[in-house]
Amino acid sequence: MKPKLIEWIKAALLEVQEYVHMIGQFGRAIVSRPLYPRDIVEQFEAVGIGSLTVVLLTGMFTGMVLALNSGFTLDQFGARSMIGRLVSASMVRELGPVLTGLMVAGRVGSGIAAELGSMMVTDQIAALRALGTDPIRKLVVPRILAGLLMVPLLTVLSGGIGMVGGWIVTVLQFHVAGSVYWNSVVAGLYMQDVWMGLIKPFFLGFTIVSIGCHVGLRTRGGTQGVGRSTTNAVVASSVAVIAVDFLVTKLLIVLIY
Repeated sequence: MKPKLIEWIKAALLEVQEYVHMIGQFGRAIVSRPLYPRDIVEQFEAVGIGSLTVVLLTGMFTGMVLALNSGFTLDQFGARSMIGRLVSASMVRELGPVLTGLMVAGRVGSGIAAELGSMMVTDQIAALRALGTDPIRKLVVPRILAGLLMVPLLTVLSGGIGMVGGWIVTVLQFHVAGSVYWNSVVAGLYMQDVWMGLIKPFFLGFTIVSIGCHVGLRTRGGTQGVGRSTTNAVVASSVAVIAVDFLVTKLLIVLIY
């Protein structure tokens, strides 16, 4: 039992070392040439536009269920007019970034791991190296940049559509005037909440895409290895979203509040 534990620790440390090494290569690649603008734009579309539908649907129904659950609770205290405040604060500060991150991890993280994993097992990445092309510059940099820029935009859209979903339920289910709801939404938002909701997605997007790239580039074992990498990427990035969310929230509370 003890040798197995030691081997597991060694393997975990090796993965961390390789991940840090990849991040270091990414840092050097973005400040030097060559860059591949066409690949960057393609990844913007794949990560941003490709994830738009699932993120909007998730945000909409999250806002609706928030309004529904909180409405019945607040109604006991005669505070229906406070539904908007609760929905806006929850969506902007926490649920918007986290749920967007989880949706992107499920869709984009798995896709990146499968794509790069397939390239690894079919020796396409070895062919890139043989042709003098750096795989980090060609494959990793565009994807991480897309995650850094697109996940915050998706989070803003998710939060906005979540408030619209809350408005629909509040007006139709609880018969609260729309103006009352939106006034409550504005009253429930503070600048610190907005900053928190805007800063966290940058960390989440970077974490999701970088883990997907790392797992994909570490794929071994043919098609079965690609399947394992896809599963590992989704699990690792989903857990990382929750962990990074906690750490960044803790840091921002110290810095902002």
